[in-house]
Amino acid sequence: MTQTSSHDAAAESSLSEPAAPSRRELNKAATRNSIATAALDLLRSNGAGNFTVEDIAASAGVSRRTFFNYFPSLEAALASVADGFMDHALEQFRLRPADESILESAQAALMALADPMSVAPMAELFSLTQDNRSLARSELEAWEHCTEQIIDAARSRLGTGISELYLHALAGSVISCGKAAMTVWFAERGPDLSAESLAVLRQHLIDAMGLLGAGFAPPSDASVQASAASPSVPTTTDRF
Repeated sequence: MTQTSSHDAAAESSLSEPAAPSRRELNKAATRNSIATAALDLLRSNGAGNFTVEDIAASAGVSRRTFFNYFPSLEAALASVADGFMDHALEQFRLRPADESILESAQAALMALADPMSVAPMAELFSLTQDNRSLARSELEAWEHCTEQIIDAARSRLGTGISELYLHALAGSVISCGKAAMTVWFAERGPDLSAESLAVLRQHLIDAMGLLGAGFAPPSDASVQASAASPSVPTTTDRF
């Protein structure tokens, strides 16, 4: 009896816990990361338009064919450097209470990323593409991928019966706030990627989610000061 119960408990535990990634999956993830890192390094050192897919592949130690097994284009490889930030933010989002509003969870997830350097890859990509508009497609692909991830996360939270219009409108609104935060940060700080500058960007992202949740009601001076002084997530009236 005890033996059976133990066996059942072990079976339930194995079902509830996600399986650890296999060696093959880990190797694929490492190769993908190596290619993306090589692409960003070449953009930093050579500048836009001065390197090719072949250059990226050589720097990453892979063949041209392997490159295209992971990315459809040079721009897609560059866009993927922002994946890590979204992965970490969504990981924190999924830890939030299921009955919490989507936007409050989004704010809390951003606040949980206490290290401002977590936003560095996305910020650097944004900075580099502002000066090199020929690479605007990389920035666009990064935002599109973020949109897809937000839709998937919201669908998981709200269930498959939720309206697709709702999901896409929600994701589009969140992405627009993200772009606004990036644009204002870049206008204020330029290509400054110091920890202090990235902390400002992180706060802009949090505040943008707060504005969206509050229906963009003009903040009073008192509420702005209270928000700046309090580390807690602001209470919003959003219905998301």
